[in-house]
Amino acid sequence: MSLQGKHIVLGISGSIAAYKSAVLTRLLIKKGAEVQIVITPAGREFITSVTLSALSGKPVVSEFFAQGDGTWHSHVELGLWADLMVVAPATAATLGKMANGIADNMLITTYLSMKAPVFVAPAMDLDMFQHITTQRNLETLQRDGVRIIDPATGELASHLEGKGRMEEPEQIVAILEQHFSEKSDLAGKRILITAGPTYERIDPVRFIGNFSSGKMGFALAEECAARGAEVWLITGPTALSLSHPAIRRIDVESAGEMHAAALQTFPEMDMAILSAAVADYRPEQMAKRKIKRTEGEGLSLTLIPNPDIAAALGHIKREGQLLIGFALETDNEEVNALRKMERKQLDFIILNSLRDEGAGFGHDTNKVTILSRSGTKRSFELQTKKEVARNIIDTTFSSSQIIY
Repeated sequence: MSLQGKHIVLGISGSIAAYKSAVLTRLLIKKGAEVQIVITPAGREFITSVTLSALSGKPVVSEFFAQGDGTWHSHVELGLWADLMVVAPATAATLGKMANGIADNMLITTYLSMKAPVFVAPAMDLDMFQHITTQRNLETLQRDGVRIIDPATGELASHLEGKGRMEEPEQIVAILEQHFSEKSDLAGKRILITAGPTYERIDPVRFIGNFSSGKMGFALAEECAARGAEVWLITGPTALSLSHPAIRRIDVESAGEMHAAALQTFPEMDMAILSAAVADYRPEQMAKRKIKRTEGEGLSLTLIPNPDIAAALGHIKREGQLLIGFALETDNEEVNALRKMERKQLDFIILNSLRDEGAGFGHDTNKVTILSRSGTKRSFELQTKKEVARNIIDTTFSSSQIIY
């Protein structure tokens, strides 16, 4: 009964899928939630306020002013009342207004006042959904912490087949239930996570880097945030986006920038997970202009060591802080990982090998072994990186008494 007693604001915008909102309202009420509906003027063209009010047991809010006597609906109070807001259906126009803060109706002003997590369930024709503008708006909303309930594929109002159908109400309810039933064992904890590659510039257009996608670090950040932690994610260059509002993203490019950001952030943290694939070396000098190719001649670079982030944090780690590192090895994996853990004063080290098919850089899956300073060892089979993230947190946090 994870929805029992929860206050949910249901936003409805102008789509034929608004008929599903009636079913969604009924399901939420049956689960024990209180539902306050906020509907756009266009939404009222598809479903009546009388129907929605009968289902929710509350007057439907649509206009800023309730009567001609100055009475008005407080979007601020709705933002404070709600435990969650879900916009279903969310049209292309509504997504665009949310992404750009265009507060010209009650639904958008309520969203801009919302203190609780926000979900959106897009509904539109396939070409509108695929349009670069819509995708850009969705990416903006994700960066802002809004969670996207991906639309389904099927027959649309245009009678075309494609992606754009609003997700079914039963599935939306399941997603909201999962949100409220997520573990909260990290509530109140402040966690630093590093992710992705670093780029070390050779000249203005070339760099030394690696194949890290950042997927493992982002999965860890989402898992920690879902379990109640405040997360600071320091990430190198990656195209990945985040959905949880409790994650603060710090974008960097080079190992030096990541080192500086980590040293600045770590002292206030309870825990740090260093999953970034940081370049060990950088060019001694970066050319100010593009290095031109000279036929028949090679190019020599002098590389110098980058600062060691894990060692630096291990050196300043105070009592009560937990420090977790990663080791990607190609030979003598466990021996090298244990030496790295000892040398850098880590509490745990997560070992993965390029020998394991489907593990390592760029994959959606990973296969890890978790080693601890106390001598414990736990190995897992190939899993999705989301599952790996859950197992890492379960193993390291529950096994350690350091930050309790």
